[in-house]
Amino acid sequence: MSAAYTAVVIAPSEFVQRMRRAADSLEALGADALVVTPGPALRYLTNYDAVALERLTCLVLQPGREAVLVVPALEYPAALAAGVEALGIQVVSWQEDQDAVAMVVELLPYEAVIAVDDHMPATKVLALAQAMSSMPVLAGPALNALQMIKSSAEIDELRIAGAAIDRVHARMGEWLQAGRSEAQVARDIAEAIVAEGHARVDFVIVASGPHSASAHHAVSDRILQAGEPVVVDIGGTTPSGYCSDETRTYWLGKPDQQYLEHCAALERAQQEAFDAATIGASAQSVDAAARQVLAEAGLGEYFVHRTGHGIGTSTHEEPYIVQGNPQELRAGMAFSIEPGFYIPQRWGARLEDIVVMTREGAQRVNHRPRGLTLL
Repeated sequence: MSAAYTAVVIAPSEFVQRMRRAADSLEALGADALVVTPGPALRYLTNYDAVALERLTCLVLQPGREAVLVVPALEYPAALAAGVEALGIQVVSWQEDQDAVAMVVELLPYEAVIAVDDHMPATKVLALAQAMSSMPVLAGPALNALQMIKSSAEIDELRIAGAAIDRVHARMGEWLQAGRSEAQVARDIAEAIVAEGHARVDFVIVASGPHSASAHHAVSDRILQAGEPVVVDIGGTTPSGYCSDETRTYWLGKPDQQYLEHCAALERAQQEAFDAATIGASAQSVDAAARQVLAEAGLGEYFVHRTGHGIGTSTHEEPYIVQGNPQELRAGMAFSIEPGFYIPQRWGARLEDIVVMTREGAQRVNHRPRGLTLL
């Protein structure tokens, strides 16, 4: 791991506060308890990055009552190692011949209504529904509202994640060379993502030539060639659980003049969206700012996705920077600004930075040059 990586330790008290706020939010959902299985929500509430298994692991939160983590016996040591007991969570383990769902039901009041996290597998949702004789409600509206506003420690973590992925983009000249395949380049990038401070690689997009016109192209055996663009969109998760996400576009050899003009318009679009991201502005107004610039440049029909998404312990979370979302921007929010254009069968480009909202306005956590990079 890079010597430049320095983790920010989020205090246990912050996780305790998150659980309390989550439990207090249940009344608005018409629920009596919150049940959360392994995934981003469990990591956000407890800092436990539990393995998702067919066996049931879940956190049970109820207002005014002790938090309980139900885990398979073989996962009990991992739960303790994660430090959940220091957060005041009672850890209850179950054996292979026990009914874990019944154990959860026993923790709840008679005829309780439960709220479940949005990422809970259907098999577990249906098992709980059958045992409770009622369909659970989604906890997303409450949990998303909590996660959307980051603490200062979380903002610091996102800055660290941004700096780490910046260091990977700074090394693209080592890998983006004519004669190499997208897959070969992707392998080098993945190794660097971990080496530069991430605990894991979440995605690597290396889209060369006509593949750059596919917004979510991953990688292939296509060989990079001189005289064409390469879109590189990469991200990972840091040891503390916070995500990075950054896209830059590169050109191998002598650039095409029209492509240079398109990329200049893209850079203006991203800047206009960044300037529009002010406290109290709507998410959709930021999207509109980017979209207008590209439309004026004749690229509007080729901008086929939203301008951005929230980021934290998940790569994609609220707020979504998209037409139709009136959500007002507030201090503590973090999201991408990533306009792009994709001309089928020809070429495309994307420019993405993560920004955090402060009382002084938007601030980028990515600082690599935003223009087309020539290699």
